[in-house]
Amino acid sequence: MTFKRIRKAVFPVAGLGTRFLPATKTVPKEMLPIIDRPLIQYAVDEAIEAGCDTLVFITNRYKHAVADYFDKAYELEQKLERAGKLEQLELVRHPLPEGVRAIFVTWAEAPAAGHAVLCAKEVIGDEPFAVLLPDDLIWNRGPGALKQMADAAEARGASVIAVQDVARESTGSYGIVATEAFDGRQGRINAIVEKPKPEDAPSNLAVVGRYVLNPRIFGLLEATQPYGAGGEIQLTDAIATLLTEEVVNAYRFQGTRFDCGTHIGLIEATIRYALDHEKLSDPARDMMARALGELGVRDQD
Repeated sequence: MTFKRIRKAVFPVAGLGTRFLPATKTVPKEMLPIIDRPLIQYAVDEAIEAGCDTLVFITNRYKHAVADYFDKAYELEQKLERAGKLEQLELVRHPLPEGVRAIFVTWAEAPAAGHAVLCAKEVIGDEPFAVLLPDDLIWNRGPGALKQMADAAEARGASVIAVQDVARESTGSYGIVATEAFDGRQGRINAIVEKPKPEDAPSNLAVVGRYVLNPRIFGLLEATQPYGAGGEIQLTDAIATLLTEEVVNAYRFQGTRFDCGTHIGLIEATIRYALDHEKLSDPARDMMARALGELGVRDQD
């Protein structure tokens, strides 16, 4: 099977971010910063590194900050230019490289992941594409997770889903896959179960927010039975059907995933990126050492 190199990436960014209220009343969770860049920028950079030049953002009618971020900011640019702050000016002017376009698809409400992906059908067309959930920030000093997956999809001619090992007691928080011929890095998925109890989980390989998918998934999403009060279409259900028709591989990526949809995940990511930052690493280490020392003295008291 021929599997073209992905050129398009879908970003479901319509969620309400209720865990981070009241901050997310006015600031979308995708715009929460890690050091000096919002979460969405890290996901976008990962997609571009993987070869994507068309970025499709699925948003809702209430969220404008993501679109504003990738748009021109004329007044800010003029002020920075007049102040001679040319480095900051370049950062503001070019959130996307030349040749990369951003497309925004607006939905009335905050759709589930499956519905959000289906909203991108007309833009994606009949070619493989990526889906990135910005909440899942993946740090790696080498190639990004999506580039690793795109290479694997192209080499094996099949859809690829990112997985990571989780503790058995945590399976109820994830989609869990069963695989065959897993070589330590990747293998064919033969089952996917949404949030199973630990005793029912087929493995401890959990699906995380990176996918490289055959466009066949759109037809399966359209045929998926919605459920729940909001009539949600679940991506996991469509993938489960796709498994019965063709090969879909699990891929254990190289890198560390931070669940930035949680408070502790956002804190962990900020610490990791600070420690890896060229200018901030040493002062961040000193600050943390002082803070831990002060806590130790306080605990002794």
